[in-house]
Amino acid sequence: MYRMTKVISCMLVMVFTGTLSAHHSHGNYEMTEYVNLQGVVRELHMVNPHAWIYLEVMQNGESEMWALEAGSLRALSRNGITNDTISVGESVSVRCHQLRDGSKGCLLGFLTGEDGVERLWD
Repeated sequence: MYRMTKVISCMLVMVFTGTLSAHHSHGNYEMTEYVNLQGVVRELHMVNPHAWIYLEVMQNGESEMWALEAGSLRALSRNGITNDTISVGESVSVRCHQLRDGSKGCLLGFLTGEDGVERLWD
C-alpha cells in the first residue's frame, strides 16, 4: 500500500507540474537605452534557446563584427519571424541593448530589413 501511494504521488506531481520554462536574465545588457546600428548580416543562426545574428558594421571607416542575441524560435515565430524574414548578405538596421562591458554584443530589440518593416526580435 505504501509503495502504491508513492507511485501515485509521483504520477500526480508529474501530471500537475507540466512543462516548466526557463528564463534567462538580461542582466549583462544595458537595458535602459538602445544602440542603433546599421550593417550587413554575415551570419544568421536560427537556433534555441536564442537565435543569433552576426552583423558587420562600419564604424569610423573600419569594419566591426557585432553579435546580436535574439529571442527563442518560439518567441520569434509569435512575432511573425521565420527563417526567410532576413538572409545573409542583407542590409539591416537594428535597435539593441549593448553589453554592459561595452563590447560588441547586443540584446536585439528591433530589426528593420530591406523590406522596410521593423520587427520585434526579443
